[in-house]
Amino acid sequence: MTASDPFGVPGADWSRVSPRLTTLRRVLLVAAAVVVLTAVVAVGVLMPSVRLAAGAVGAAVVAVSAWGWWFTALSVAAWGWVERDQDLVVTRGRLWRRIDVVPYGRMQLVDVTAGPLQRAFGIATVRLHTASPSSRAHLPGLAPRDASRLREQLTERGESRAAGL
Repeated sequence: MTASDPFGVPGADWSRVSPRLTTLRRVLLVAAAVVVLTAVVAVGVLMPSVRLAAGAVGAAVVAVSAWGWWFTALSVAAWGWVERDQDLVVTRGRLWRRIDVVPYGRMQLVDVTAGPLQRAFGIATVRLHTASPSSRAHLPGLAPRDASRLREQLTERGESRAAGL
C-alpha cells in the first residue's frame, strides 16, 4: 500500500474529493464550538457556583475543536474513488478504514444532492443506491460538474451491465 493506493487495489488511479469539503466541515465545527462555548459562558455567568466547572468544560471544548480542526483535513483526504472495468471502488476513513466495491450491474440509482451549505461551498454528494439495504456508498465533496459527470458515467455503465435481480 502506498499513499496513492491506500487500500492496495491493483492498477488503481484514485480520484479525490474537493478540499472545499474540508473547509465546509471546519466551518460547521467552529459554528458548533461557538454555540457550545456561548452556552458554557452563559452558565458560568448566571451560576457563579459552577464557574470553575464551566471553565473546565470550555477548555475541553476548545481542545476537542482544535483536534477536530486538524483531524478534518486527514479525514477528508482519506476519501477517494476509482472507476474500474466492472465496479466502482470507494474508500474512506482515517481511523476505521472502509472500502466499498459497487458493481456497476448492481447499481439501481445514482443520486446527486447538494444542500444549501454544499452549494455555498461549490460541492455536491453522489449517492449510489443498490438492492442491498446495507449499501452506504457515497462520495461527498465533489465539484458539481464532476458529480454530474460521474452520475452520467455510472448510470451508463450500470445500464450496460445491468444484472437481473
